[in-house]
Amino acid sequence: MGFYDSIDISASGLTAERLAMDVIANNIANAQTTRTPQGGPFKRQLVVFAQKQATQSGDPIPGDAAGGASIDGVQALGIVQDNSPDRLVYEPGNPDADGSGYVHYPNVQVVKEMVDLMAASRAYEANVTAIEQSKTLSGNVLNVLRA
Repeated sequence: MGFYDSIDISASGLTAERLAMDVIANNIANAQTTRTPQGGPFKRQLVVFAQKQATQSGDPIPGDAAGGASIDGVQALGIVQDNSPDRLVYEPGNPDADGSGYVHYPNVQVVKEMVDLMAASRAYEANVTAIEQSKTLSGNVLNVLRA
């Protein structure tokens, strides 16, 4: 493991959590959007995360049976739509109402989005703390080497 690998790993977490917070903010902003350019109501979006494997050289994970895989942080594979059903509200006078008088509202639950936003924010803060600790540790190592 290189000298700054822990910072790189935490930085990948920062990037991933920032994307998650942006997607959650977009979900909240569109919680009442009943008509999109694609037609129909807005669909809640989710970020898919995966472990990022080192693309170049990397030390094997200790105890790894395959012997050769290495952890290089986290990556966002993409943004997918949540296919849970729309929220139906009876509003026969609404121009977006269907033939039965129901309006299809997005499948976004603001309370759930806020909980997800708090979790993403805490993960972001944890990665910032890890970077700060890595920098402090690196500074201490350099001080020891100078002595």
